[in-house]
Amino acid sequence: MKRRTFLMGTSAAAAAAAFGMPVALAQRKPDELIWADQLPGSLDPHAVFDVPMQGYMVNIYDTLYVYQSNPPKLVPWIATGHTVSEDGLTWTFKLRDGIKFHDGSALTAEDVVWSFQRLLGIKKGAASAFLPVLDPANVTAPDKATVVFKLKHPYVPFLSATPLVAIVNRRVLEPNIKDNDWGTAWLSSNSAGSGPYVLDPATYQPVQQLDMKRFADHFMGWAHNKSPVEIVRRRNILETTTRINALIKGDIDATDSYLPTDQVERVLASKTATVSKDESMRVMVLRMNNKKAPFDNVNYRRALSHAFNYKGFISGVLKDYAVRNAGPIPANLWGAPTDLPPYEYSLDKAKELLAKAKAEGAPVEREIEIHIQQHLAQTTQAAQILQQDLRKIGVTLKIVPNLWPQLVSSTSKPETTPDMWVHWVSTYFVDPENWIGQMYDSQFHGTWKASCWYTNEKVDKLLQEARRLADQEKRKALYEEASRIVVSEAADIWIYNTIELRGLSNRVKGFSFTPIGSGADFRILSLTG
Repeated sequence: MKRRTFLMGTSAAAAAAAFGMPVALAQRKPDELIWADQLPGSLDPHAVFDVPMQGYMVNIYDTLYVYQSNPPKLVPWIATGHTVSEDGLTWTFKLRDGIKFHDGSALTAEDVVWSFQRLLGIKKGAASAFLPVLDPANVTAPDKATVVFKLKHPYVPFLSATPLVAIVNRRVLEPNIKDNDWGTAWLSSNSAGSGPYVLDPATYQPVQQLDMKRFADHFMGWAHNKSPVEIVRRRNILETTTRINALIKGDIDATDSYLPTDQVERVLASKTATVSKDESMRVMVLRMNNKKAPFDNVNYRRALSHAFNYKGFISGVLKDYAVRNAGPIPANLWGAPTDLPPYEYSLDKAKELLAKAKAEGAPVEREIEIHIQQHLAQTTQAAQILQQDLRKIGVTLKIVPNLWPQLVSSTSKPETTPDMWVHWVSTYFVDPENWIGQMYDSQFHGTWKASCWYTNEKVDKLLQEARRLADQEKRKALYEEASRIVVSEAADIWIYNTIELRGLSNRVKGFSFTPIGSGADFRILSLTG
């Protein structure tokens, strides 16, 4: 069927976006940005904990501290600074004056307290980082400009994790609470923030599109940007080719940060767009459900670890736009052992280990499944490479297309978690706790980060101790020891640390990459042409 092109109004454009069609460049104003990236499954920043949410949060909400630049650095934001008691239990934050929510009301310490209490009460999203150390009653506001956190025991990554918690407007949310849900139903499609942009709920379509308008009264001001973006239209275009074609044609201003490497030269050859190439801290991992046979057998997991063609994937498919990562901690972060030998690609070793697993009673003959994210080509390519080599050693691997929200939901129980699935563990906060701590400590079972269901009491103790120590060198030694054990037991298959690739229109100016949010900070952007 021949495809026709229409000049679309706002409602027609919204309908088109729902089917993955880009909005035509001719129909937008010069100060409108069209950002074609994934959207979170819900807009509630306390209920969702993933990369799409980080890109949304950084624009709609504010946090005590934020990360800026690359390598990322913590910068005071709502807070002007903080102090920590000698025993590491009491953290006191002082807040800026004059911060306004989008409805014009003042943001005070009470809002910070309520936001943390809400996160802990919902027990979703980033709550897992705080629940082991913080009770809701121990978050208090002695005055309008002071927030005090009293921890159960020392938790050194606490400051690093504060950017995970969006500060929400209690006065907006409370009237929308139903059946003690903390307002989650309402906030899933609305906003209650103070960030540099305001959600337009009238045009929001879950997972497909949302529009944001500039909040002129943001407390950080706009003097730094003489031509700020007035309207941001975020669109989720599922099909990779459609997304790249739209960028080159000028129908969109940015792709996601998973640009397929075989498209890089094509984008660079165009006269309309370029590619931002940024070293990040995003580890690609093939998860293995350690609770399901045959994956509950360590030799079976080791066999699969030797059956993946790492060099073929990184050099052949990714054109070396990635760096081999031997374990769960990014190689460019402290805590990752520099002498940790990665699993090498060897089908002979894989066969030998498969035979051992079979002798130990593992049902190595059964067909296994790997779930991929159908809109991200790399996940398909990685699965196909593994499938091809497993076939050579007698293992049948079935590739199952899936979507991120469904995959996250499935990982709440070992019975519903896939045999294997492909994803990345990105930078939500800059500490080894973000990776190995929340991936392999069994207290995090039931979260997507810990979805391999790995259990090792010694590793649990090492990770728990590492959270308590103020001495970074001692913490480093503990993370290194834990990494060696987890890798030895082949809890997962770790592939690479990312160089993030995002296609950008030449009309986008001021783009500055930070691993948290993957550079989707619209406050600093401007447009030309």
